[in-house]
Amino acid sequence: MQLTHAQKNERPNIIFILTDDQSYGMMECTGNKIIKTPNLNKLAGESVLFTKAHITSAICTPSRVSVFLSQYERKHGVNFNSATAVSEEAWADSYPVLMREAGYYTGYIGKNHAPIGKGGYESGVLEQSFDFWYASHGGVYFYPKEKRKIYKDAIANTQVEILEEGVEQFLDPNARRLKGAISFLESRPKEKPFLLNLNFNIPHGATTQTMRQKETDDDIYRTLYRDLEIPLPDNYIAKADIESPKLPASLHRARDRQAGYNYVNTPEGFKERYIRQLQCITGVDRMIGKLREKLKELKLDKNTIIIFTSDHGLFMGEHGLGGKALCYEKTTHVPMFVYNPKQKKGYKSDALVQTIDVAPTILSLAGVKIPETFQGKDISGFVKGDKPKVRDYLYTENLWSTSFGNPRCEAVQTKDWKYIRYYANHNPSATEKIKLAKTFNMPLRTMLYEVHPSQLAIYRSFVENPINGEEPVYEELYNLSNDPSEVFNLIDKPEHKEVLKELRLAWKKEITNARGKGNPKVVVYTNTKSKI
Repeated sequence: MQLTHAQKNERPNIIFILTDDQSYGMMECTGNKIIKTPNLNKLAGESVLFTKAHITSAICTPSRVSVFLSQYERKHGVNFNSATAVSEEAWADSYPVLMREAGYYTGYIGKNHAPIGKGGYESGVLEQSFDFWYASHGGVYFYPKEKRKIYKDAIANTQVEILEEGVEQFLDPNARRLKGAISFLESRPKEKPFLLNLNFNIPHGATTQTMRQKETDDDIYRTLYRDLEIPLPDNYIAKADIESPKLPASLHRARDRQAGYNYVNTPEGFKERYIRQLQCITGVDRMIGKLREKLKELKLDKNTIIIFTSDHGLFMGEHGLGGKALCYEKTTHVPMFVYNPKQKKGYKSDALVQTIDVAPTILSLAGVKIPETFQGKDISGFVKGDKPKVRDYLYTENLWSTSFGNPRCEAVQTKDWKYIRYYANHNPSATEKIKLAKTFNMPLRTMLYEVHPSQLAIYRSFVENPINGEEPVYEELYNLSNDPSEVFNLIDKPEHKEVLKELRLAWKKEITNARGKGNPKVVVYTNTKSKI
């Protein structure tokens, strides 16, 4: 692999940390007045903290594939409903593969939710792409040993602490050897720089739902925040109090929402789940503190860059909404910061950055050539003290339109304005599917979650039709400066017609760019026999 400006002995170590379902305002340093995150505060304060960072697709799999490949979903073509997995040809241009080819010792710890290669999660391609693998496909859950064999040998029982053991082994040659970990070398080579990918399954709903406040759990996960008054979110609406839904019922069918998000329906349900989310983030915070201590102990701290972000956010009853998969700020706006130990002082930037910018930035910092397949921007200039302009318009999309009621939508925004467009929702109803499954004694997984190759045709129509002239059935326009919670839809206000005209033109340009040219490099995939 061709190296550019950075020489082998100068190249930094890089740790990329990805949380799950963490909206922007879930740390002290991003405005949360309840949670205590001293280690994240300190690290973010010494970093470039991006205050307007966004994902590209607010759902796990497409967002994570976008991070790997630095591509919008409309180009890479992989989602839960796409009947596809990333091909090995496309995976060859992922940042982990390119970094390994460039001489980096690479590790992956935690959650993978991106199907790679023929057979998807069962292909083994991902495991073989790293020098060190201590991860699982699908959810890690709060008590990983109950669900995933690879973690059985860990001493700890809870997710953050088990993943911490994996980090210890990756970094420290004297750490306890985990029997489940897959390592191609006895220990990390000292002469090589390293790339560590640390992927939490926190504060994701499947994790917080499984928390049981066991006596063996740390106090963080049992009692922390339970003695506080927990205010409801701005614009929270309980299900029983919804008089006018945020989106037309024919477009966004909330009654078909996955049952796992029903905790938002009542204030009591919200508060219990929110406390658990805060506890999980505090656990991550403690681990970040220990990680920095370990780096210092091993004399790695002065040459290790740390990048932190999340795969998307999560609705917590705002406007009566639960789940994710829409283009509102609560689900697309995420925390993101880059720490460079050689940087003298941290600062905040309101540049329009996205998680697809992580891969080209990692490669640039390592001196590795960025492939032409990447659609993200190299923002390493910020880490080096520059403040370049990144993009004029930020584009997000949702192609996970399924029986769970989610509509297709796309959004284009500036720092001050956002325009969203929605398309007709003709998907069958999850509620009706569940009734049929019970009537005919079918497993709910078969009825609701199995993906058949024939679904590829529907998914491809979702991708191509808006570009080819499909008209929206509903539109929204928000002034983010005056209305950050996106309460007041200004689409019909004549005084904003010039802004609307500008953003409609920008939408056409951005969606065309996101689509790219040619067919996506995917393999047709089915999970009908998958254990994931």
